[in-house]
Amino acid sequence: MFVVLFEFSNNKDKASELMAAHSAWIARGIADGVFLLVGSLAPRAGGALLAHNTARSDLEARVGEDPFVASDVVSVKILEISASKTDPRLAFLLS
Repeated sequence: MFVVLFEFSNNKDKASELMAAHSAWIARGIADGVFLLVGSLAPRAGGALLAHNTARSDLEARVGEDPFVASDVVSVKILEISASKTDPRLAFLLS
């Protein structure tokens, strides 16, 4: 499982012109079953997502396709989590 943090860069002003393409990229990640949760970092600092069911190299390639990343609107940090315990509702993350 991975947590991906997207922090706005100095090119933050480009975000509005790329938002439709960025939203389409998110929708593909959800439809593909890779993104479990996507949201904004408050206050207006960037975004984050929870990814599952993918290899790190595949996730890195996918993240590189995000228009925000490709246009240097955000910087990216990928954190890998080896889950060992969960609430029963999230037990699928242990597989």
